[in-house]
Amino acid sequence: MKFALPILFLVISFCCYGQNNTTIPEKTKMAGLSFTAPSKEYPTNPMPAVTKINANWIAVIPFGYTRNKEPFVRFNIDWQWWGEREAGVRETIRLAKAHDINVMLKPQVYIPGSWPGDLSFDSDEDWTAWETDYETFILFFAAIAEEQNLSLLCIGTEFKISVKERPEFWYQLIKKIRAQYKGKLVYAANWDNYDETPFWELLDYVGVDAYFPLSENKTPSVNSLVKAWQPIITELETFHCKVERPILFTEFGYLSVDGCAGKTWELESKVKRLPINEQAQSNALTALFKAMSDAYWWEGGFIWKWFPNMDGHEGYPERDYTPQGKQATETLTHWYGKFK
Repeated sequence: MKFALPILFLVISFCCYGQNNTTIPEKTKMAGLSFTAPSKEYPTNPMPAVTKINANWIAVIPFGYTRNKEPFVRFNIDWQWWGEREAGVRETIRLAKAHDINVMLKPQVYIPGSWPGDLSFDSDEDWTAWETDYETFILFFAAIAEEQNLSLLCIGTEFKISVKERPEFWYQLIKKIRAQYKGKLVYAANWDNYDETPFWELLDYVGVDAYFPLSENKTPSVNSLVKAWQPIITELETFHCKVERPILFTEFGYLSVDGCAGKTWELESKVKRLPINEQAQSNALTALFKAMSDAYWWEGGFIWKWFPNMDGHEGYPERDYTPQGKQATETLTHWYGKFK
């Protein structure tokens, strides 16, 4: 049994490389920040802070809105925050390009009181109505991505039920996007079901929202977290070999509270009552980069999240995912500096 793991690695290596011993050239990984759309225009240019932390990408995230069980997607309307509307998206892209920062345009759907993974409808009529709206939503921003010559477009985020039960919609949507947008495409699957997405061969990257639970300890050590990453890395590499697509962490991040390396989604509802723990957040980020940085198949990722105006954090920035003003700022700056 002690030889099982090395043999597995040999099998994986043969799967990915075959008999070609050519060294894979090093390339710059994506050192990304998930920009939270601000409610108002930027009072000052937010991009110098991006370059200061050594980030080379931002994700611009215009939200559309769907109410649970209501088959529509509302977007680019007056009551939305400035950063979510077309004007804010265009200005954010303009500022990023002026500072040589790459942009992933990542339109997402917000469902109050729920999440996209639970989106479901009771009739084909409702499914079709929602899909029609969603297609309009995505193609609207795909046109902006093409016009602005953006390098990467995310076509959807965490639609667990939709991609499994309605794959034909996604196949035809990807075809329509490809006809309009010439850049690279990714889909952002949740960490626990990326292997159930049926259309990776039509995209350029496997996108994973990488909230893998690693430890329930309040402040786990970096070494223990790196160890916890190892079986996950093996699974990701095996999947990479299967689909022959590089893997991108379309989201990753940790709250700055006790236990943040565990089931972080369970902490969100009680985060205001949890003890602040910047060390735990920093350790979790350090472990991720130590575990992942040398993986040739890993393209990097986008930390969730970054507040350009420091608004939108629901009143608890000291506990939120952002590294801003915390120990994690130095951690991220250090590791993102290695990606250049």
